[in-house]
Amino acid sequence: MSQASTTPDSPSSGHSNAIQLRCADGRLLQARWHNPAGPVRAVAVISPAMAVASPFYKGFAEWLAGRGYAVLSYDYRGIGPNLKGHVRQEPAGLRDWARLDMAAALRAGHKRRLAAQEAQGQKLGLLMIGHSFGGQAIGLAEGFEQADALLGVAAQAADWRFWAGLQRIKAALFFHALLPAFGHALGHAPGWLLGPRAQGLPKAAALDWARWGRRKGYLFTDPSLRAELGYDRFTGPVHLWNVTDDTLFGPGPAVDHLGRQFSGAQVQRLTLDPQQLGLRAIGHFGMFRRDLGERIWPLLLGPVEQATPVLRQSLLA
Repeated sequence: MSQASTTPDSPSSGHSNAIQLRCADGRLLQARWHNPAGPVRAVAVISPAMAVASPFYKGFAEWLAGRGYAVLSYDYRGIGPNLKGHVRQEPAGLRDWARLDMAAALRAGHKRRLAAQEAQGQKLGLLMIGHSFGGQAIGLAEGFEQADALLGVAAQAADWRFWAGLQRIKAALFFHALLPAFGHALGHAPGWLLGPRAQGLPKAAALDWARWGRRKGYLFTDPSLRAELGYDRFTGPVHLWNVTDDTLFGPGPAVDHLGRQFSGAQVQRLTLDPQQLGLRAIGHFGMFRRDLGERIWPLLLGPVEQATPVLRQSLLA
């Protein structure tokens, strides 16, 4: 994608600026705003995949900013610039990433939305975008109902039973053996075990993931989370995408099961086939590749914007 494009569908974005997010437990997280060149038309918060650092989403964030979004990208504690020391020293678990880190990002997004609304005298939308873990865990983040819409990209319920064939065997092995073994032996799960874009995963997070992946129903049947599950409280549009060739990380049935958790929402399940775009493969990470962005990103954003009145109205204003 050319960053200098100034077509009506992809105007140039403005500057970016680094900020710190203060979590409820007092921890500070490094984050960054990607700002539109003109008025803020909407606000978006991008929650990353498991152990994937936020620069991976930079191209997508800049493209969104070119459409008028103020876009917040951030890293979970223990990932990217939010890793202090060695990953073995990071005590964070997946519940911390959702309940503390996602919640802090959401508060910052809501605050930016309110400030822009006051300055412009117009109601603006807040879109939560979650890739993989960033979409599957959003219902644990306090106050996530403040968002107007949720967009899940390859976000899933990672119960190994939702895989099929050889991939099912691999998923079972991963959650029952590899992930807990490496977590205990090394004090973390190495990035190469998780995928080509992942960094090392803190031990507590790795063991949480392994425990949820072994449970029938994934985190949604964890009795320790029963009081924290808020998926059924969301009533806005929820758009969940899977990719037909993403059989390793996000098979369709796993994405379907996540969708069932949003029982009070307007859920749409959408599927992207690389062959429809003349591509050989997209996989779990390809939807955020800058070189594929012009073909993929309008497909992801268009339906959820049209389904969300405040986004549709403010972006067309």
